[in-house]
Amino acid sequence: MREVLSISIDKNLKERVEEAASKYHISKSELVKKAIVNYIAHEEFREIRKMAVPYAEKAGYFTDQDIFNKVS
Repeated sequence: MREVLSISIDKNLKERVEEAASKYHISKSELVKKAIVNYIAHEEFREIRKMAVPYAEKAGYFTDQDIFNKVS
């Protein structure tokens, strides 16, 4: 079931949303929905990464390259 979410944004951001929606040939609603989904996924990933880092460091993984070397 779809629901309506009202937000307030400044004029400049509204114009940017309108321009991006036009550029990418999607509705403003779809553009904002995708932005919200991406933002939430990014924040959830950051939370998981923050919890995992101490375990990775304890196992000797300090960089992305360390992990890449292990799996390749």
